[in-house]
Amino acid sequence: MFKTRKRKLSQKMKTTTALPPDVQRKQLTPDLKTNEQILKDLFINCSDFTSRPIYVNGELKILLFYIEGLTDTKTLDITVLKPLIFQGLPDGLNKVGTLGQMIEQELFAATPVKKAPEMEKVVNSILKGGLAVLIDGEAQALILEMGGAEQRNVEEPGTEVAIRGPRDSFTESLRTNTSLIRKRIRSTRLKLESLTVGELSQTDIIIAYIEGIAPNTLIQEVRERLKRIEIDGVLESEFIEEFIEDVPFTPFPQIQNTERPDIVTANLLEGRVAILVDNTPFVLIIPMTFWNGFQAVEDYYERFMYTSFIRFIRFIMFNTAMYLPSIYVALTTYHPKLIPTTLLISVAAAREGVPFPAIIEALIMEVVFEGLREAGIRLPKAVGSAVSIVGALVIGQAAVQAGIVSAPMVIVVATTGIASFAIPRYNLGTALRMVRFPMLLLAGIFGLYGIVIGFIALIIHLVNLRSFGVPYFTPIAPQIPTDIKDVLMRSPRWTNRFGPLFTFGRNKQRIPPGQVPGPQKGGRKS
Repeated sequence: MFKTRKRKLSQKMKTTTALPPDVQRKQLTPDLKTNEQILKDLFINCSDFTSRPIYVNGELKILLFYIEGLTDTKTLDITVLKPLIFQGLPDGLNKVGTLGQMIEQELFAATPVKKAPEMEKVVNSILKGGLAVLIDGEAQALILEMGGAEQRNVEEPGTEVAIRGPRDSFTESLRTNTSLIRKRIRSTRLKLESLTVGELSQTDIIIAYIEGIAPNTLIQEVRERLKRIEIDGVLESEFIEEFIEDVPFTPFPQIQNTERPDIVTANLLEGRVAILVDNTPFVLIIPMTFWNGFQAVEDYYERFMYTSFIRFIRFIMFNTAMYLPSIYVALTTYHPKLIPTTLLISVAAAREGVPFPAIIEALIMEVVFEGLREAGIRLPKAVGSAVSIVGALVIGQAAVQAGIVSAPMVIVVATTGIASFAIPRYNLGTALRMVRFPMLLLAGIFGLYGIVIGFIALIIHLVNLRSFGVPYFTPIAPQIPTDIKDVLMRSPRWTNRFGPLFTFGRNKQRIPPGQVPGPQKGGRKS
C-alpha cells in the first residue's frame, strides 16, 4: 500500500507545474482583451503585477505586463515607453509589416527580444523579471529581459577569508556569478548549461564545466541527477546538494561548496564540474575528496614551502581535534601507567576533588564549548565574539574553582576547540566535531582499544565513500602517485605538469616541461 501511494504521489508531482493544466497548453489569441483577461486571472490578488496600456490613435493596441520590483523600470522607461509614447510609431507601417515586427525591429532598444506564442512562456518570463508586450491582432507576445531586482554588490568573501588572493566573491545574482567565472576563463570551451528546478520557485541552475577537460561521464551524471529532482522550491544550493550526493547518511561532505570565484575556476581547470544556483552565493563543486577539506585558498597564492608546512600543521590539528579528548579520557581512566609519573601526579592532584568520572567531565565540557560556539555564531557580530570568549573564560574558571571539572580537562577541551578551527572547510570541521563524541564514548567504555576500534571503523567508512563515483580517499586509496604530491604537501607549480588523474581519466598535460626557474645558463654577455 505504501509503495502504491508513493508511486501515485510521484506521478502527481511529475504532472504538476506552476500553472494550471489548461493554461500550460494555451496559446495566445489575436484578441488583446482575451489575453489580458487570462493574465489578470492568473495574477489575481498579486499587487505587484502591473499592466501598462499603450493607445494608438485613441485605440488600445499594446499592453505591457511586468512584476514591479523584478523589472528595471528605468530601462523600461528609456527603451520601451519613450519610443512608444513620445517618438510614436514610424511611418509606413502598413508597407513594412505588422505592428509587432515594426516594434521589434525599429523601436525597442533592448536586446534580446524573444517571441512567445504560448501563455506558459509569457507567464514564466514575467515571473523572472521580464517584460511581456502583447499587441492587438497578433497571437504572440514579445519578451524583453529587463531583470532589475535589488541585489548585493560584489564584496569580499565572508566565510573564506584569504591573506593573499582576489577579494571578490559570488552574490545572489546568477548572471553576476557566471560573469565572475567567465572573467577568469575567457574561452569558448567554458560551457554554462542552464536548467530549472522547483515546481513553484522555478529556480535557475547553471552547470559549469570546461569542454575537453571535464569527463563526459561526470557531466552526464550531473545532468541526470539534477533532472531527477522533484521539489516545490529551491531556496539555497544545499537543497540541491542533498538530492545529488552519493551517501546521505554520513557526516562527511561529499560536495564542496564555496563563495570564491577563484576556487571554482581552479577546480574547473582540474576537470571538475560546478553547479551555480540562483539566489545564493554558494557554488557546489563536484566531485570532492577528503583531502579537499584541508586545502585553503591561499595555499596556491603563497610559496610552496610555506604552504606545505602549514598543510602539515593542519593534519596535526585535525588529529588533535579528533583524538585528544578521547586519549586523555582513556589514559586517565584505564591506562594511567602510560602517563609519565610527574605528569600523572599533577593530573591526579587536579582531579582529586572532581565528583565526575573523566568521560562525564569531558562530555560536559564539550557540550558547553559547542554551545558557546553556536551562541557566538547566532548573536550579532558586535557581541557574538565577546560573549563566546568571555563565556568560555568565565565558565571554565568558575567550573575549576567549584570543583566540577579539573584544570587539565579545560586545557584539553580548549586545545581541541582551537585545533578544530584550523580546518579550512567549515563542513569538514562540523563532521569532525560530530565524530568526536562517539570517539569519547568508545574511549570511556573500552579505553585505548575503543579508540582503535573507532579509528578502524572511521577509515573503513571513509574508504568506502564515493563522490560521483570518485573514491573519497583518492589519491591515497586508491593510490595515484602522480596526484599525491598535491595532498600531503604542495609541490612547486612548475612540477605539476599534468592534471589530476581521477578527474581527467588520463594524464592531460597542463604545463609544458622545461620551466624550472633559475638564472640563464652562461650568464649575461658583457
